[in-house]
Amino acid sequence: MKFSKLTLLKLKNKNKKIKPDKYKKLKRNSLRGLVKGTNKRPRLSVYRSNENIYAQIIDDTTSTTLLSYSTLDQEIQINSSNGRTCDVSRLMGEKLAQLSLKNNIKDVVFDRGAYLYHGRIKSLAEGARIGGLQF
Repeated sequence: MKFSKLTLLKLKNKNKKIKPDKYKKLKRNSLRGLVKGTNKRPRLSVYRSNENIYAQIIDDTTSTTLLSYSTLDQEIQINSSNGRTCDVSRLMGEKLAQLSLKNNIKDVVFDRGAYLYHGRIKSLAEGARIGGLQF
């Protein structure tokens, strides 16, 4: 089900019976209809947990993951003590951009999911731009 932003706000504010995880799924699905990855411009999808951050480059036409990278990878864990900082997210974005350029992926569509473009999500996007990806 796709809802407009106004409908989502009404659901969030007036109907307190919707649980936060249900609201998050509705919001993600409404954004997902706007962001689609193709073979020429795959989708850079981001998932953020309390401890780590994960990023995948996905081709939606064939439903395949082309690349994936997270703060659990060895290169990132050597450089940092935990994966909860913006500096680690920026470094991860740069490494992901390097991997994607090796695989001839230059243009992507950024999919932030249900997360605000702030903090670790913003740092990852900026790091990917510094590394050479174009959104």
